[in-house]
Amino acid sequence: MRSLAMIAAGFAIACAHAGMPAPFDAAALQAWARKPWDKAALMNTTVEVGRYRGVSVVAEHPCSDVCPQYTVRIIHYRLPPGAACASVGGVEREVLVPIAITMRSEMFCIPEPLVASGLYYAK
Repeated sequence: MRSLAMIAAGFAIACAHAGMPAPFDAAALQAWARKPWDKAALMNTTVEVGRYRGVSVVAEHPCSDVCPQYTVRIIHYRLPPGAACASVGGVEREVLVPIAITMRSEMFCIPEPLVASGLYYAK
């Protein structure tokens, strides 16, 4: 009999090959968020991270003015149309996003495991 871990690993591989983002548990999402990232390679991109609680999670890397030095990373849910943040177990947080020569506050829906640690936002 296959273990639950083997089944989950197989499902993640199948999702990746099918073009679907792999499902994450809280520990895996936090581990991904702790990984180093390259500001120059990722500036002005959005990367599909995976799925948490069945909802797509992305990492946006906005930059403006002085790039890549001012690139930030914001990990958040990509909510389905009409979905409220609370309905997927997310937490709304306001973060600073570079725009022109300044920063502006924007609201994002953050997966709960990244909120307490602050891992959802990196400079």
